[in-house]
Amino acid sequence: MLKFSAALLLFFVSFTAQAQTWEIGGTVGGAGYIGDLNSSPFKPSGATAGLFVKRNFNGYLSARLNYQYGKIGGADSTSKHEQIYNRNLSFTDGLSELSLMAEFNFMKYIPDAGKNKYTPYIFLGVGITSFDPKTMYQGSKVTLRDLRTEGQTSEYKKSTIVIPYGAGIKYNVGGKWTLGAELGYRYTRTDFLDDVSGYYAPASALPTPLSVVLADRSGERTGTYLGTPGSQRGDLRTKDIYMFFGFTISYTFVTEKCYYQE
Repeated sequence: MLKFSAALLLFFVSFTAQAQTWEIGGTVGGAGYIGDLNSSPFKPSGATAGLFVKRNFNGYLSARLNYQYGKIGGADSTSKHEQIYNRNLSFTDGLSELSLMAEFNFMKYIPDAGKNKYTPYIFLGVGITSFDPKTMYQGSKVTLRDLRTEGQTSEYKKSTIVIPYGAGIKYNVGGKWTLGAELGYRYTRTDFLDDVSGYYAPASALPTPLSVVLADRSGERTGTYLGTPGSQRGDLRTKDIYMFFGFTISYTFVTEKCYYQE
């Protein structure tokens, strides 16, 4: 992840010679995910917070270096579908994302200098996110990666490349300060944000007794274990998606060259 972070920073700094303004800010809001324990694209499951540095090339186009941390989770106990409810799996995960995004304003926007007080915008980028799914068992939080609960021959990776995309609206609340509201999704290259992906494995393929216990938890609810080897454990979609949404606040260092002229 350090090599990727350095590459992002170098790419970001390489554009500064022709840029007009620096902007710094932060964001707070909610987080959610779409995966094997949740299919809703709008359901929040945790909080998020982040910081960003932005280089505005003009009133329309910006490059944004963004760090964001968010908590996601899911539990079959909240499902209205009996089969999923009886599966009885659950997880929480902390996502640590570093990304570089291109941001495009639909209206020319320079706070305290331009004629437009607000603008909608869209963004698209690339980043890397570390993740580490956990679950509660007998009152303790257990890390799931090293348990290989679906009989994997090796642990899945600790990070994934992500493609952030989304939209928002920003408003100049006074001087060089901007408030915004934003919704963004992240397409990932993993199906294990929730430690659930494909099929139940035979007990002989699981590395530890705890792996056997946490691979199939249906018996804790029904008294009968439903996860026969080879039967479906996940939703069979190949990748998970997560989202961050909330409010941003930022301060723009506007230079004289940026001032709007009729």
